[in-house]
Parts: sequence; structure tokens; C-alpha cells
Amino acid sequence: MARDIGLSWMAAQCDAAEELPVPELDCLAEEGPVAATARIAARSVAAFGAEASLALWQDVRLLRDSPLSDEAIRTVWLGATDHIFDPARDGVSARDWLARLEEAWLTAARHTGPGPVPPATRPVRDEEDRRVVLGVIRTLGPLLAFEAERHAYPLPLAGLVPALEQVTGDVCPGLGYRLLLRALKSYCVPVGRETADALTSAGARFGFSPQYVQAELNLRL
Repeated sequence: MARDIGLSWMAAQCDAAEELPVPELDCLAEEGPVAATARIAARSVAAFGAEASLALWQDVRLLRDSPLSDEAIRTVWLGATDHIFDPARDGVSARDWLARLEEAWLTAARHTGPGPVPPATRPVRDEEDRRVVLGVIRTLGPLLAFEAERHAYPLPLAGLVPALEQVTGDVCPGLGYRLLLRALKSYCVPVGRETADALTSAGARFGFSPQYVQAELNLRL
């Protein structure tokens, strides 16, 4: 797989905010982050086609229906993207925000043809995938936590590593991996050769190419 999918794709769009389409930037300025991210969710249908963009709907439903606290959901989102897109700025809880993303996605998908097939929302429990991703998180955890917590701008972010572990262990290892990768890129965490190889090997379990995994990483090879 050569490009990102689902909620981590949306996080990548937000992390490169200056490259967003003008209507989405205008929406961010005039209506706030919740409305802007809803526009991006709707755009994913055209970007991928209704079938491929099901990944975004599935990610949203998995997190919304998960045992994670609202704060943990918000934390993994902020860790994967720019704090400008924090739904709390609009006074919206993480689950209410996810519900708005789902509504925007469904509206766009219905315009493309027959109604989409609802995604599975039960936790994905592949124990080997879970073990591998948790291993990578634990290896990179101290560095990621340091980078996330030392940033005075936009804001220090505490609790990111435990929240990523919760997503991986209690929701979906693939989603946990993708959000981890986005966080490593967002915070420019230095990654050495051995760790880069471990990230690449873990990514292959979910169909991601080495080029996709290593693009934008702060590699120290």
C-alpha cells in the first residue's frame, strides 16, 4: 500500500494544513475545527472512492464504540495532527466529533451510489499484530513522550503513549500502528536504523510499503 487510509489519512491532511483546499481553510477560520474536519471526511469519499474510503468510517466507528475515554481519543488525534484541529476548541467532545465525521462521510457516500455497507465495529483482536505493534510503541514510547510533552507550541501533550497502547490493545492494532506512525512524523521523533526496520516490518503486516512507512520520518540511519 503506497498511501495512508482512514483516520490517519485525515490526520495527515490536517498536519499539512497549509496544503488544504481553500474552502477547507476558509471553513476552519470561519466555522472552526469540527466543521473543517467534517469537510475533510466528506472529501475522502471522492479521494478514495466509496469502497476504499470505508476505512475512515470504520476507524471512526471503532473509536466511537470503543472503551477508550473521550480524553484518550482526543489525545491520539492531537498526537497525530496539528492542535489547530482540536474539537475541544469548539466545545465538542471527542465522541460527538466522531459522530459528526460519520454523518459527513455518510452524506458524501450516499451521493456516489447505493448506500455503503456498514463496517464492523467490534474490536480487531489479532494477538500477533497486537504484540508487534505494542512492542514498537514501547520501544519508541520514551522518545515520543519526550517530544510530545516538551513542545510548548502548540501545546505539550501528556498521555499520548498510553492512549496509543489503548487503541492498539483495545480497539485495532492496525489503527494503533497508523496513528503511532502519524505521531512520530508529526513530532519529528528521531528514528534509528533498527527501529526503522521494526516499523517497516510492522507496517508490512497491514500492507504498507517501506516507502510509505519511511516517508517523512526523521530517520537517523
